[in-house]
Amino acid sequence: MIEWRVKSLRLKWLNQKPATQTGVSWGVPWKQGTLRKHDSLSLQNENGEKTPLQSWHMAFWPDGSVKWTGHAAILQGDLDSFELVNDENVENECPLQVIEQEDTIEINTGESQFIVNKHGSRFIQTIKSGSKVMGTDGRLIAIKESRSSENGNRITREAAFESEIHNVVIEQNGLLRSVIKIEGTHQDQAKENIFLPFILRLYFFAGTSTVRMVHTFFYDGEPQSDFIKGLGMEFSVPVTGELWNRNVRFAGDTGLFSEPAQLLLTRRHRNANGLYQKQIAGEILDLTHPEHQPLLDHAKQNAVWNDFKIIQDSSDHYKIVKRTGDSCSWVESTHGSRAKGLIYVGGEDGGIGIGMKNFWQKFPSSLEVSELSHSISKVKVWFWAPDSEAMDFRHYSQDTHVVSAYEGFDEMRATPNGIANTSEVYLQIYANVPAHQELAGKIDEWQSPVLLVCEPEYYYETKALGTWGLPDRSTPAKAMLEQQLDNAFAFYKKEVEQRKWYGYWNYGDVMHTYDPVRHQWRYDLGGFAWQNTELVPNIWLWYAFLRSGREDIFRLVEAMTRHTSEVDRYHLGEYAGLGSRHNVVHWGCGCKEARISMAGLHKYYYFLTTDERTRDLLTEVRDADQALYGLDPMREFYSNEEYSTHARTGPDWAAFCSNWFSEWERTENIEYKQKIVTGIEILKKLPFRLLSGPTFGYDPETSSLLHMGDGNEGGYHMVIAFGGPQAWMEIAQALDDEVWDDMLAEFGEFYVLSNEEKVERSNGILYDKLFSLSMLASGMVAYAAAKRQDENLAEKAWNLLLNEEISQMVLPIESQVIDTWRPLTEIPEITTNTTSQWCLNTIVALELIGKYLPMEHNQESVRTAIK
Repeated sequence: MIEWRVKSLRLKWLNQKPATQTGVSWGVPWKQGTLRKHDSLSLQNENGEKTPLQSWHMAFWPDGSVKWTGHAAILQGDLDSFELVNDENVENECPLQVIEQEDTIEINTGESQFIVNKHGSRFIQTIKSGSKVMGTDGRLIAIKESRSSENGNRITREAAFESEIHNVVIEQNGLLRSVIKIEGTHQDQAKENIFLPFILRLYFFAGTSTVRMVHTFFYDGEPQSDFIKGLGMEFSVPVTGELWNRNVRFAGDTGLFSEPAQLLLTRRHRNANGLYQKQIAGEILDLTHPEHQPLLDHAKQNAVWNDFKIIQDSSDHYKIVKRTGDSCSWVESTHGSRAKGLIYVGGEDGGIGIGMKNFWQKFPSSLEVSELSHSISKVKVWFWAPDSEAMDFRHYSQDTHVVSAYEGFDEMRATPNGIANTSEVYLQIYANVPAHQELAGKIDEWQSPVLLVCEPEYYYETKALGTWGLPDRSTPAKAMLEQQLDNAFAFYKKEVEQRKWYGYWNYGDVMHTYDPVRHQWRYDLGGFAWQNTELVPNIWLWYAFLRSGREDIFRLVEAMTRHTSEVDRYHLGEYAGLGSRHNVVHWGCGCKEARISMAGLHKYYYFLTTDERTRDLLTEVRDADQALYGLDPMREFYSNEEYSTHARTGPDWAAFCSNWFSEWERTENIEYKQKIVTGIEILKKLPFRLLSGPTFGYDPETSSLLHMGDGNEGGYHMVIAFGGPQAWMEIAQALDDEVWDDMLAEFGEFYVLSNEEKVERSNGILYDKLFSLSMLASGMVAYAAAKRQDENLAEKAWNLLLNEEISQMVLPIESQVIDTWRPLTEIPEITTNTTSQWCLNTIVALELIGKYLPMEHNQESVRTAIK
């Protein structure tokens, strides 16, 4: 056995503890050489008692030791912390059973049983608790709205679609956790039109009666005519008992809205000796005693409410409506602000609760039940509610606006074909009628799923996720910078709410550049609207979480990861593996590039949560360079007469390196390591090494950079602004290549040479004007200063960050209150590009050259000391 530096590893809850026994999955990093593949781990609580643990490997160090492990356990929230111990695991007494048949997969959690279909339209055949059938016929549903014109009139037609399963695999089959992946498309009733591919994952945990569902759909329609009117899933739920014992409950703003199919309230029997109050509380009432007959004689004449739904039509408004039947009107029950996405439907034998994560954040969403008085009710979960306007995938303009709005190309490539969106749903079986309190315990848990995390100090010690440091307020100057980092996050957290950056297609993204005249972000100027990962705010925020462990940072960057990895990139079609640069609509820009979709933006979420959908996304981009055959990123400047395509060292080749590194560390596929090494070895032989180019001919077949001169088109600031330094620093650590390490330092050092020094060292080829926006290089300069132990270089790095004339970052980061069409707070000169890069490079610089930062306590004195 190897010698462990730490005998155990402490884990804690990210947020609230689970109220009931819950399946939890999480990831843990390991320092290189600490954990071998055959080593065993066990989980014990703070009292030293072991609990069963399921473990698997997620990534590896170059020496073959384990870099990341994934874990699953069944836990209850009665304890605050746990420990991973280098020890033999204990067996689960009631293991999860998964039996694959020719046409079905049968899952028995010990608490419930599920039959998953491998063919047909219904992905779930039955849901049982013991011998009691609790649900059947789970299927995905969609409504397509087609638009056309005839004789000058717009014709709108709606068509219903449902899922058709193409492939089902058991991705994971453990004693505690099982994952089933279902792939298919939607088709109409005639089975002639096929539309909207999907991936649906079902997560089952031993000893629980909950199934987690992660749903991804891909758009493949004609944007001018095919609009999605509704998208969701449906279940059939048996409901038993008297009508007054059939109950629907919705999670509202803070508590539960509850109503039965038939009220006991009548004009002569108001509270009915407390029975009516119990009915609204969801209790099952036995009214067979003769004394209740007068009440029943009246109550049975009350209307029977068959259909109920809650519709979240904006981030700040929902309504609950009900009706007695298809031929009757809807009646408004109530209105509210932000519903928390839970519905319960049941009768005397229990029922089913369903929760949709980010229900109000990703409006328009809806939950509904129909036919409550029937033996089988229909429960629908709408990711996009049919009560709203249809999804509109058309571009915002019929032209491009390259000169005025900084859009990428004159070419119109504003296509949504191949984009995706992912939603999460929880389904809970209640074999017995739950009290309000039991349901309420699930509301926040499903909106912010429980997660075990490590302490920031442990993440830092492993060096498994890049170059960053822990918060350090040991000097006035460091404390000042830490405060500015906190202020930057606080501003964007508040701005998401203030600007209402919510909605199914927007939630998770932020905007690019502010307009202080209109007191608005430049939402209508293509190159300045949605950020779409430009200058990597994702990495800044993931570093901010890792160094702090703060849940609010995690939730913001979790939403950003879900959005940018799905909506801002292509998963199908000619642009598969690439993403869209910033625009008024997320898929609008003519620039389709690898920098937007690179693995280094999203891998943090996979490693911390074990999310299989994110793993798919990392795999999708491993060969993204092949897309350059069809779309040269430098086509504006160079033809393909001499080279099949072109690539800049950054952001193009840097993004490929990030993708290849992700594939290598996760799978140990040496071919992807070799792709990185191929490029590095080519650069080593060139006159200016990493400073060569920055644009090269590129051969996707051999992953080769083809030298075509230096100081050419592309711009050296583009090399370092899109996460390339973060990818290269990780790669340097993994390769243990001193020459490559020196090349990174050389790049940073060269960036801050005087113009005369640049010209002299490059024989007149490289000069200042090629190296713009020098603040973007501050992390690389810090890297050079740390490697060379050069105080002069460190001072230059800090000057890039703290001199406002250079950094273009207004310090201190403080918002001001203005009174316009409504009261707002703003930072007039804010741009997300500058903020992201300043925060990211400041975090890196504090780690690498914090010791060279002057002691002074305010910005002006620090700047003076630096100068």
